Amino acid sequence: MPNKEGHRHFGNVRKLPSGRFQVRYPGPDGRMRNGAETYPTRPLALRALAIVEGQVARGEWIDPERGKVLLRDYADRWIAQRPKLRPRTVDLYRWLLGKHIAPYLGGVPLSKLSTAMVREWRAELLGKGVSASMAAKAYRLLRAVLMTAVNEDNILPRNPCRIPGADAEDPAERPTLNVTEVYDLAAEMPDRFFALVLLATFASLRYGEVTALQRRDLDLSVRTVRVRQAFVERSGGVLLGPPKSRAGLRTVSIPASLVPELRRHLADYVGDDPDAWVFTGPKGAVLKRSNFNKVTAWKEAVTKIGKPGLHFHDLRHTGNTLAASSGASTRDLMARMGHDSMNAALIYQHATSEADRAIADALDRKLPGGGDDEPEDPPAGALVPAG
Repeated sequence: MPNKEGHRHFGNVRKLPSGRFQVRYPGPDGRMRNGAETYPTRPLALRALAIVEGQVARGEWIDPERGKVLLRDYADRWIAQRPKLRPRTVDLYRWLLGKHIAPYLGGVPLSKLSTAMVREWRAELLGKGVSASMAAKAYRLLRAVLMTAVNEDNILPRNPCRIPGADAEDPAERPTLNVTEVYDLAAEMPDRFFALVLLATFASLRYGEVTALQRRDLDLSVRTVRVRQAFVERSGGVLLGPPKSRAGLRTVSIPASLVPELRRHLADYVGDDPDAWVFTGPKGAVLKRSNFNKVTAWKEAVTKIGKPGLHFHDLRHTGNTLAASSGASTRDLMARMGHDSMNAALIYQHATSEADRAIADALDRKLPGGGDDEPEDPPAGALVPAG
């Protein structure tokens, strides 16, 4: 039946008892819906209806009912519905959501989120002392959640996370050790962890990888270590699973000088069973990351060698840097480090190329014509400073 709006073919406008005007229109599924807002005049309501009509025609219409879901609930389901996430990643996401996102934005419906609101949330985090690195992690999680709301669930027309630089952590450069310092650190550890430090460094192994090695994974006759599994520590305990990525499944060659130390370690601390763990705690239990510093007196050891604040992961960082300085190709570095992206390998190559340039510059200053040539003899009669 024609309505009072000039025989419109899309939706209608009705006057409410309050005197305001509300639009009604069919969605793409044919079901009639009320507009989310009301308007003080009929022309304004008709204009809003025309906008909705255009959105439906272009396939850009968003169901306002779906936009009413709270961010907290949507993000929680988002995490639960990502089966390929590693357990530690799930724990991190849930912690970020509960600690840094939900207390501020969790009660906001998705349709009400705006870039200004996200910008204010981030500023509040930083103002309360949350590190730039942690704020960046929370921002990236929020952006990923809302990107799904845009691209897959058609709840939002665009992602409100549009703050330049908010996703960048820019962490401080982690320290590295030279070869002498690596051996000094190993010597400061209890003897059962001497080989652990050397192998983690010079084979570029992650903590979960080196602690999940079994006797069968070491082939000292050909100097290789096979990485086929890794421990992941969660609040509920330690889980044994595949490495961080498919590229993490690898066989790494080790320096010949490590072989005697590994043979000694196997003889002194590892059972004959091929499934015996290579590195364990003093009582033979799995070497938990959460207990590692206490068991090994790590903080005392790194302080003694003049590297307070050194993390175990910095051993892998050291090994990667040494490997890059050998002149290895990007692909070879990726294979050794267990990365399926070349970004990390390129970073190490860039760092070592800068170091190599610094060496060349230092040599240049010592060569004829360089910046630090020995000064010429002063002209006859010139004043020469005493001493």
